[in-house]
Amino acid sequence: MIAAVSVEGLALSRGVRTLFRGLDVTLTAGEAVALTGANGAGKTSLLRAIAGFLRPDAGTIAFRDADGNEIETEEARGRQVHLLGHLDGLKGGRLARDELAFQSRWLGETHAGIDEAIEVLGLKSLLDLEVRKLSAGQRRRLALARLIGSPRALWLLDEPLSPLDTRWRQAVGEIMARHLEGGGLILAAVHDPLPVPTRGLDLGAGR
Repeated sequence: MIAAVSVEGLALSRGVRTLFRGLDVTLTAGEAVALTGANGAGKTSLLRAIAGFLRPDAGTIAFRDADGNEIETEEARGRQVHLLGHLDGLKGGRLARDELAFQSRWLGETHAGIDEAIEVLGLKSLLDLEVRKLSAGQRRRLALARLIGSPRALWLLDEPLSPLDTRWRQAVGEIMARHLEGGGLILAAVHDPLPVPTRGLDLGAGR
C-alpha cells in the first residue's frame, strides 16, 4: 500500500507556458495536503501528472510503501490511486445505481464499500434516477462514492467540495478523516479549505 508519495524537481508546462519548475513535495500516510493558487497555476496539472495522465518536463514522481521501498509506478497508479477531477466523469444516460456499480467495478469494488457509500452519502433515494436528472451536488456525491466503494490509498481530488452544501461538506470531511486515520493520503486542489487538518502547498499566481 502507498505510504508516501515523493515529487522532486518537477516541471510542468501547458503549451508554451511553464506552469512551475523545481517543485518538491512529499506526502505521507495520514496526511492531507491542500494545493492552492490562482486559476492556471497548475493545480489540476499536478494532480494529473501524479496520476500519470500528464508527462512532466522534468523531475520524478515516486510511490513508496511503509518500509520505504519504491512501488512500481504503474502498479501504484493502477491499483492504489483515485483521481477525482473537477468534472464528475459520470455518464448522464445511466441510472445512478448503474453508474455507481460501473465505476466501482472498474476501480476494484468491495460490496461493503458500496453499501457504505450509499449510506454515508445519502444516495439511496437517487439510485433509480438518471444521472443527468441529478443536481450538481447530487452528482458530486455520486462521484465521491467511488472513494468508498473502491478503497485506494492515495486520493487526488480537484475541488472535491464544490458544489456541496454545508451538510454534505461535513459528511465528506468525516469520510476524509476516516481515510487519513486508516493511513490514507489526500492531495487536493482547493479554493475552499478542506474540513480536515491540512498542510498547504501554494503553486503561485498563475495567469
